Amino acid sequence: MKLSSSEQTIQMGHKLGECLPKGTVLVLEGDLGAGKTTFSKGIAEGLGIKQMIKSPTYTIIREYEEGKYPLYHMDVYRVAEGAEDLGLEEYFESDGISIVEWGSLIEDLLPDSRIEITIKHVDDEIRELTMVGYGHLQSFIEKWKQDILKEND
Repeated sequence: MKLSSSEQTIQMGHKLGECLPKGTVLVLEGDLGAGKTTFSKGIAEGLGIKQMIKSPTYTIIREYEEGKYPLYHMDVYRVAEGAEDLGLEEYFESDGISIVEWGSLIEDLLPDSRIEITIKHVDDEIRELTMVGYGHLQSFIEKWKQDILKEND
C-alpha cells in the first residue's frame, strides 16, 4: 500500500495498533528515514499510549507501559552482534507488543510468529508499505489488509 505523508503513515500504524493481539512481535525494515519510527508512533496511538514516542536508536529499547498492552520499541541496528545478550526473548514472550526496527539483523532470535513490515521510499513524498504475517499471525495480517483495502475503496 502507498502512503503519501507522515500523517498517513501514523494513521496506518494507528489502525494496526488498535487491533493487534497481545504478544505480537513486529519487525520493521526500511532505509534510514523511511518512516519506521513514524509508523511506530501510530501503533502506540492505536494502543492508547499518550507518551511521546522517540526513536530507540541510542537507547536500544524504549518501554511504554500506559496503553492497552505495554509497548517495547527496539532498534537493533547497532547491537546485532551482541543482541543475544539483551534478553529480547523476555520481551517477545510477554503480553506486550514488541516493535523491532532492523529486525532482519537478528533473525535467528525472532519468534516464528511475527509480522514483518517493510517501508520503502518511492520518492520524496511517497512510501510503499508491505506486510507479511508468519505463524499464527499470517491469517490475522491477511484479514487486516483486506479490511483496510475495503475501507479505502
